[in-house]
Amino acid sequence: MGIQSLADNMMQRAPTTRLNMMDPSQILTDASGFFSNVGTDNLLSFSDQGQNLAGIFFQASLLPYLTFLYFLSFRGNRIPEIGNFGFQFLLLFVLSTIPSGIVTKGTYGVSLADCDWLHGGAEALLTITNILIVFGFRQAMSAGAESETQENKIESWKVKGAAIGSALAFAGALAVGPGLGFGPHSAFLLGLGNLPSSVVESLPWVVHSEPVNALSIPTWAIHFSSVFEWIFAMNIIWNFSENSGNEKWKGLTWGMLPLHASGIAACTYHFFYNPSSLQFLVTSQAGLTLLGNITCAIAAYRIAVSNGWTLSELNPFPASKTSPKGIIVDNNAAMPLQLTEQKESDAALAAKLAALTFGTAYIVKYGELGLDVPFEQNSIAAVAIVAGIPAITAFNFYNKAQLERGEGGFSFPSFGNGDGEKSTLSMADVKKYGVSGTVAYVLTELAFWAVAFPVASTALYQSTGHWPDVISDATDRATVLGFIFAGANVARLLVPVRLGAALALAPWVDENIINRGSGSSKENA
Repeated sequence: MGIQSLADNMMQRAPTTRLNMMDPSQILTDASGFFSNVGTDNLLSFSDQGQNLAGIFFQASLLPYLTFLYFLSFRGNRIPEIGNFGFQFLLLFVLSTIPSGIVTKGTYGVSLADCDWLHGGAEALLTITNILIVFGFRQAMSAGAESETQENKIESWKVKGAAIGSALAFAGALAVGPGLGFGPHSAFLLGLGNLPSSVVESLPWVVHSEPVNALSIPTWAIHFSSVFEWIFAMNIIWNFSENSGNEKWKGLTWGMLPLHASGIAACTYHFFYNPSSLQFLVTSQAGLTLLGNITCAIAAYRIAVSNGWTLSELNPFPASKTSPKGIIVDNNAAMPLQLTEQKESDAALAAKLAALTFGTAYIVKYGELGLDVPFEQNSIAAVAIVAGIPAITAFNFYNKAQLERGEGGFSFPSFGNGDGEKSTLSMADVKKYGVSGTVAYVLTELAFWAVAFPVASTALYQSTGHWPDVISDATDRATVLGFIFAGANVARLLVPVRLGAALALAPWVDENIINRGSGSSKENA
């Protein structure tokens, strides 16, 4: 998520200057008056947070991020050009939220977080940022995109041009949108994908009506795509250590973790419909942004030093072409990356991202209407979300590091061959049994999930003394869904067990289901 929180801060609060006309020239005029009235301190704190803790955090976070960009761009790091541009593009995203906040407050009298069409448009630039990072690193790791061929240079400029063009398109929409009739709560992309209100009201679990500032499906999708893309980027940068032969890149993944938590804080704030009573989420978001920018800067410094950076690099005068240190750095920078074959194609990754993004967007937007928690502004639940999701991400990378060091990590039995090799089960083993293996796997999954609701209901009965009423009682419904969600996470850890059960069941399926009639036919023959 990077310094996304700098922008999200603008989406919660903004100055109060009134724009009397909708045309771009008047917007620029009033913006000039705004800047002269609020002064430098408020401008540097993104217009509205200069006098509180969040504003102090946001202001302080800029310098660490610029430091991070400096060390990350050191020539000896061999960072992919497009990936590096992605990190730099984030600054343009942040800057775009300043005039967005001015227009939303000055024209509509609401915060940017509550103005869906501008909120989603600004966040779309963040999605572009993360796509650039993921695309740049993936391309360099698998196809050697770091080479200086003319074809790669042209491709690089096309990608950069498209990103900058998107930023310019948003700037144009910002200038003319109010004059075209877009209101304070007009949906981003015209609410493409939103369910009709009549359909929403007919959903069996819905017990609440959406507030007017609820995020649209496109805006939720933009938020969740940014979250998932950032996790993808963390994983890709972790793997980049193998391509570059430098383990220090894994430190950058850890440095990105607080920024991941910052993004989760932003989504949590929107989950509760941006209430003022949960303003501490904005402060937490700002603090995590500052912490994340510092940790990323430290990680980038360690990478640069390991690749030959010294204080002499700060010398503004040209270095000697015969400098031994310079020659070593230049030689390291010229070394090609070790290429690796991607486990899944770009199309498969895009499909996975789309499924995660839109699936989560629909579940959150319409699923929370069946819960009381989002409407109660529960601070304990908010803290649990902000702490819990990054904790799971951190545990996954910790476990990955343990396994890579041969320390085993936390894992269930791998059903290996017992000779010390790291042999694990996968769907490929199940597919070896053909149709029988597939049917056995489906039966295993059905059996596994068939017990989910009864177990959750029993757990509620044991703890409260009554069976759940999931039709009319929102509290019971939320509790049961919580148990099932916890079971889903446990189920992920039990994948080897489920695959082993499918393999054990496959011969029986083959004999008694798939080929049941064939044996009788052969005997009759």
